[in-house]
Amino acid sequence: MSSSPDLIPRFHLGGSKTTGVFSLETLNELKSEVQMLYQRDQIPWVIGYSGGKDSTAVLQLVWIAISELPEEKRQKKIFVISTDTLVENPIVSMWVSKSLDLMNAEAKKMKIPLTSHKLTPQIEQTFWVNLIGRGYPAPRPRFRWCTDRLKISPSTEFIKEKVSRYKQAIIVLGTRKSESVARGNLMNKLDKKSDTVRFRPHATMENSKVYSPIEDWSNDDVWMFLTQIKNPWGYNNSDLLTMYQGASTDGECPLVIDTSTPSCGDSRLGCWVCTMVSEDRSMTAMITNDEEKDWMLPLLELRNALDPQKSPEKDTALREPRRMHGNIHILNGKAIPGPYTKEARENWLRKVLEAQIHIRKNGPKEVKDIELISVKEMDEIRSIWLTEKHEIEDTLPAIYEELLGEKYPGREISPQTRSQKFVANSLQTITDESSLHYKLIKQLLSVEEQQKHKKRRSDIFERIDDLFNKYGHESETDAFQWELEKSNEIDKLGDVASKSVEEKSTNNPQHPNIKQIGLGI
Repeated sequence: MSSSPDLIPRFHLGGSKTTGVFSLETLNELKSEVQMLYQRDQIPWVIGYSGGKDSTAVLQLVWIAISELPEEKRQKKIFVISTDTLVENPIVSMWVSKSLDLMNAEAKKMKIPLTSHKLTPQIEQTFWVNLIGRGYPAPRPRFRWCTDRLKISPSTEFIKEKVSRYKQAIIVLGTRKSESVARGNLMNKLDKKSDTVRFRPHATMENSKVYSPIEDWSNDDVWMFLTQIKNPWGYNNSDLLTMYQGASTDGECPLVIDTSTPSCGDSRLGCWVCTMVSEDRSMTAMITNDEEKDWMLPLLELRNALDPQKSPEKDTALREPRRMHGNIHILNGKAIPGPYTKEARENWLRKVLEAQIHIRKNGPKEVKDIELISVKEMDEIRSIWLTEKHEIEDTLPAIYEELLGEKYPGREISPQTRSQKFVANSLQTITDESSLHYKLIKQLLSVEEQQKHKKRRSDIFERIDDLFNKYGHESETDAFQWELEKSNEIDKLGDVASKSVEEKSTNNPQHPNIKQIGLGI
């Protein structure tokens, strides 16, 4: 084999892609490739690990290859990162946490410069803070707000820190071209931009390259490798196979012995709240295949309740007729729904806490202290409700205490907020909490509280005027009608402007027409 990294060929585990026969010879060649690339420079490697079969396979391959090098040649740092979205399937989450602990202990024992790191999203960006706090509706194809906040950002920040320290980073992933047509096309596209055979540029991060040593493997290749080669950090890969088996809807996940044997590579193990798929088949299968896992049933029920595809009408009814900043947006004569209502957000909090109570009571000892939602998250949610939503009723502690039967353990609120809460309670005795007048008074109280601590209050009249424009109506119906009439007037102005431009364009050939300038009012 040539020593030039630009001439290193790609190896397929089975030797021949048609036979799928497990070959130690081709595996040894691939280990040699890993060793050669590892020793080529001092750029650290960052290995992405999710606990699934592909990331386990690539980490196992790299670990074995590096462990076979002489100790003096194991100089370059290897960082294993795993992103915990805080809404992972509990079974997988426990599996990954235990695996990361074993990695650190075994790497230290074997004198391999490898450390594992569990990454989590920032508190203000967690799933429940955005959904229950800000009222973001459950993710959907046209509003997929979760992936970047929960998964991409934590790993990106980690890698950027390493790039800042070491100038570059090599990201080692278990991505495979056979996973999907889209994945294969993207990898092939990036291959064309690569300056080496084995490293391709990262799609978004500068000074980072991607190494995918198992990119040409099939599902069967992955399972053959995992079941025939011992896991080097002490985990039992047969248990991983069992976990995939339990997550398969047909309950079948056989030991792969050749290409005629079907693999269980299509099982999906991810966030239990995911509404980007029509059904959480993996969790359903786990509960169906193993009665000892029926403690997860409240999670599945909550996930289905969140899913807007199950009942679009119900989903709309749970959302405000106004957008996040209080504006009514009209499209085709209808108001586009905004964030979840106060009542809906309070109800989601109740459901999460009820599920947490159920699991702690009925689940195995490993989940007796499970936190589906942390106190830090609830503190952040409470802060958003008070400061951004102006919900000075401060209902979160009462919900917690009602369900758990104990004092809310979060941080104390300011005396000013307690005073506002008293005023809100008094207002509730004289006006309907759902009325626009009630909402307007709350907003005005909040603005007053925020402004009185400022040295300059130059924007106070603009803010008050804006509040009256949004909430100074007799009802939401009146507010909608007012916005609709305003929208119609704007449309009329747009028609007049379009006609004027078209006339000028006709009279003056040099004048751009309406399509050229893209007029929009």
